[in-house]
Amino acid sequence: MDSMLLLHLMSEFSPEKIRVIYIDHQLQSTSADWGRFVSEQCAALNVPCIVEMVDVQQGNLEHQARTARYQAYAKHLTPHDILVLAHHQQDQAETLMLRLLSGAGVHGLAAMKQLDVRDQLTIWRPLLNLSREQICQWATQLNVQNIEDPTNLDTYYDRAWCRYELWPVLQNRYPQMQQAINRTTYLMQDAEEILHEVLQQDLRACGSVTQLDLSKLSQLSNARQRQLLSAWMKGQDTYRPGFDMVERLLHEVIASKFDAQAALHWNQFYYVRYQQTLFRLSAAEYLPDPEQTDQLSSSIQLELNQTADLLSGQYVTETAEMGLSAALLAKELQLQQRQGGEKIHLYGRVGTWPLKKAIQEAQIFPWQRHRIQILSIDNVMLGVFTPKGFWLAQSEYCEVGGWQPKLIS
Repeated sequence: MDSMLLLHLMSEFSPEKIRVIYIDHQLQSTSADWGRFVSEQCAALNVPCIVEMVDVQQGNLEHQARTARYQAYAKHLTPHDILVLAHHQQDQAETLMLRLLSGAGVHGLAAMKQLDVRDQLTIWRPLLNLSREQICQWATQLNVQNIEDPTNLDTYYDRAWCRYELWPVLQNRYPQMQQAINRTTYLMQDAEEILHEVLQQDLRACGSVTQLDLSKLSQLSNARQRQLLSAWMKGQDTYRPGFDMVERLLHEVIASKFDAQAALHWNQFYYVRYQQTLFRLSAAEYLPDPEQTDQLSSSIQLELNQTADLLSGQYVTETAEMGLSAALLAKELQLQQRQGGEKIHLYGRVGTWPLKKAIQEAQIFPWQRHRIQILSIDNVMLGVFTPKGFWLAQSEYCEVGGWQPKLIS
């Protein structure tokens, strides 16, 4: 009823600038009929209508349906569009109650904003201050037709249980409960705005979206540390991690032994500490590619001004003040992944020393070390490809005016 009332009001308010998106979750046998009903109502009002079918993934049905719905919206919205939703006052109160029961903090208890401006989406909820009773009365006066989804009455789902089981009990005891809960959401939204300002200051002081300086983080109070980590882990996602996940990050990763390589996996990212920095890494950055790492050795031919894609990045072969002999160009050279125990005599340095020590001195992150490859010919080390560039090795093939691979990306 609320959505159909919103359609009628918007068709009067801004008839030339609106269109409707009906999301068919395909969870009901009659959902296609509902889509046709909405299309017919839109046609009668001269409003364009899009019917979008989505596949809801396994898991928490309400959460997965919401995710699928917003992904579908994103397909049809331009940067200048506003998504108008029909949430009302009771929806808001139910949201706060359910989030309270799930252990939400200030961000969760702020619930829904009437005007919600996000990075790539603006949402307007013009009915948010109206009660369900007002909406029913208005819809009756305007003779608004609607179809009721039977799952809205199924108390197996949390929101329906809250609406039909919990709500009457509480409202019988507290008649003004709905208005009081909505006042709480406004207070929480104020608190969230203040907290957001503090978080932005702390984030600028401690790092960026991909890394945090742990020495600066430690200077904050425990409460500010937890809030900053929670917001930082959330990133561009919809939801923050749970309290337990933030605690795990603090104790298992940040407070781990200095030489430990502890990592926490949450929501497709890996959280890793290296020395006094905490990193947020994608799976592609953190995990070795089995197809690449399974091939321990291979061969390569290099030509001047040509690029080569290696595990550590893309290189271009250029002339250099000191480099490898031109006689090696276009020859078959060997590439060997680092196995451990290798030694290298870096050009310009005295003596041979462990490659591991050179890697540590260059502060190459542990999760990048599987990308290191040794270039050689006839068991003579020519150099090493690393995420920080090519290291020329002292050998009989070094000459003035030779060539070297240069890391370009």
